[in-house]
Amino acid sequence: MDAREPARYLVTGGTGGIGAAVCADVAARGCTPLVGYHRQAEVALALAKQLGGEAVRIDMTDASSISAACTTMAAHPAGLAGVVLAASPPPTLGPFGTISASDMTRQWAVNVLGPQQLLAELVRLCFRPRKRGSVVGVLTSAMGQGIGTAAGNMGAYLIAKHGLAGVLAAAAADYPWLHVRAVSPSFTETPMLDAFDARYLDLQRARQPFDTPAQVAAQIVAQLIAPPVTPPVAPPVG
Repeated sequence: MDAREPARYLVTGGTGGIGAAVCADVAARGCTPLVGYHRQAEVALALAKQLGGEAVRIDMTDASSISAACTTMAAHPAGLAGVVLAASPPPTLGPFGTISASDMTRQWAVNVLGPQQLLAELVRLCFRPRKRGSVVGVLTSAMGQGIGTAAGNMGAYLIAKHGLAGVLAAAAADYPWLHVRAVSPSFTETPMLDAFDARYLDLQRARQPFDTPAQVAAQIVAQLIAPPVTPPVAPPVG
């Protein structure tokens, strides 16, 4: 990695509400955001230009697209300092018994299989050569704190987010030097809320104001660009 270059951070789902806010926060801290996108090329290019970053096409359901993007990022003189796993389809609402195979496959591909393949390639090409890297996965508070505490009617989405938590746990276990963290936002004012009934959202807002994308982004970037851990200084002897 070229120390003269600003640190570079990939954000999957970089054109989404939270992803775009993360890119803006990364840029505000003097680093270079890599705006990961699948279909919204014009949006990604415009955001990258505005923030002094780069747009990176990466289809989280396509192993060849993931591999090509990782190879390109690894070839840059500055390498890659970290990644935010923010890409996710919106939830399909409905009871557990109505979860469709297509919805489960779509959620699993973007939230679990794609991130596992991406992290494996990034570790091999970008992080392991210098034994350093930062990973933040975007989960959801709807997962709850254990069995019986999750929100209802978001089955495939919640199952996939638990799978993403497993990907993060496995990566952290196998690579102790890798800085792996997760953030679990609550309701956030993004277009993903379009999946919910407006009256339900109004009731939830009346109980507690929703977070803004910038608020969630600040939490994510605080974990992403964390200060290096230094060993404690031993007290003087005698």
